[in-house]
Amino acid sequence: MKKIIHVDMDAFYASVEIRENPSLRGKPVVVGGSPNSRGVVCAASYEARKFGVRSAIPCSMAKRLCPEAIFVSPNFPLYVSISQEIREIFYSVTDLVEPLSLDEAYLDVTSNHFQEAIATKLAEDIQTKIFQTTNLTASCGVSYNKFLAKIASDWKKPNGIFVIRPNDASKFLHELTIGKFYGVGKVTEAKMKSLGIHNGKDLYMWNREDLIFHFGKAGSFYFDIVRGVDNRNVNPTRERKSLGIEDTFSEDTKDHGFLESKLDSLVDGLEQRRLKRDIRGRSLTVKIKYSDFTVKSMTRTYPSWLEQKEEILSIAKDLFFQVWNQTKSLRLLGIALGNLDRENLEESEPSLFDQIES
Repeated sequence: MKKIIHVDMDAFYASVEIRENPSLRGKPVVVGGSPNSRGVVCAASYEARKFGVRSAIPCSMAKRLCPEAIFVSPNFPLYVSISQEIREIFYSVTDLVEPLSLDEAYLDVTSNHFQEAIATKLAEDIQTKIFQTTNLTASCGVSYNKFLAKIASDWKKPNGIFVIRPNDASKFLHELTIGKFYGVGKVTEAKMKSLGIHNGKDLYMWNREDLIFHFGKAGSFYFDIVRGVDNRNVNPTRERKSLGIEDTFSEDTKDHGFLESKLDSLVDGLEQRRLKRDIRGRSLTVKIKYSDFTVKSMTRTYPSWLEQKEEILSIAKDLFFQVWNQTKSLRLLGIALGNLDRENLEESEPSLFDQIES
């Protein structure tokens, strides 16, 4: 049986804007166009959501619903950059990551880099790592398939974890209102209610043929999911461009000895991953993050393969001391091997440091 985690950032765009401008904390923040424009809401803080403000509604409507709302223009380059940091955390746990958008993804942790058998423990670790790295919170759903994990991630927002175990799935789904089923939109919800389907228990009473008659191919999907059946795999869709590892420190530091020791351990970890996957590369990148969350990196490319740990360590230290302003404390250190040997790539994974396509 699979172990799937769905990670969903909490009010992602709005939370990023609040992080960048702490004076917005606790206030109804709307990310989008001007309230006097024809723009739509990209995201809203939880304070704004209490007034009924939701993404995709007109900004003019958001202003009517919440007159005290503070409107902030979106900064997509910043959101993309932070999303990449979050995905780096996902790939430190498993290679099987399926991003759905900048702020959410499925992770198949049935087999994972930490040999951790308890998926909930991994979800807790992911939450902690995201907060340490970005100062943002995420909610996680844990279950044995994608459909249930997706529903679960929305159950204890914000900053929550909800687990749907195999033995609990049937009872949970029977009690779930039909509008809460992922994949049932407002139009379908209205049609189902007109047919007397108000919750999972009602849906369960229908046979597959009748659901297909009323809802087409989607009817077969509804028949399966109300029974807790979803055989879709977590599907990584991007080609691996780098192999990397990073560490966020428990405290910001500029201690030379500690940082050199940390670099040693990162190179050891990178070497283990490289050998496990039989991968080699021609470039090495060192990435640092200062205490103010500013990120810097430096890359060096070579004509020959980097295959010796001692050589990689020497290059990493040289790059590190070139890129680091030693008067400033660091909160994160990472390294990545790039320009990989295409013949030995068997897995799909995005680059550790490349930009994400939105």
